Amino acid sequence: MEKFQKLDAVAVPIATPNVDTDQIVPARFLRKPRSGGYGGFLFHDLRFDDAGAEKPGFVLSEPAYRGARIVVADKNFGCGSSREHAVYALWDYGFRAVIAPSFGDIFFNNCFKNGLLPIVLPAEQVAALQAELAQRPGAHVRV
Repeated sequence: MEKFQKLDAVAVPIATPNVDTDQIVPARFLRKPRSGGYGGFLFHDLRFDDAGAEKPGFVLSEPAYRGARIVVADKNFGCGSSREHAVYALWDYGFRAVIAPSFGDIFFNNCFKNGLLPIVLPAEQVAALQAELAQRPGAHVRV
């Protein structure tokens, strides 16, 4: 597990509440071996069309957010089933921290087990950070 004291990196705003683990990594990919990595499956149905091409308009498809290592999410991020693979997908994609007003309980604990830092901040602070990131794509956040 990769340790860090601080992280200064591009942050991506995902301003949708109640993003569940099935949105983070769809169930049909759960049988894939971990050794191959889950990063390519991250937000698969939101990022890609049926032909496998990136959907324009999804935030991770925007060049300014490529290589982002911090997610700034909305409330209840990672809710739903207890799918540890959701954390694998975020980690394997390159994320090391997720900032949100709240998290699904099991997802929150799975983050710690797998080296992904979940950070809880007040909803107003998260909304302000998301707004700034939307106005300045590619901006860095330090945690």
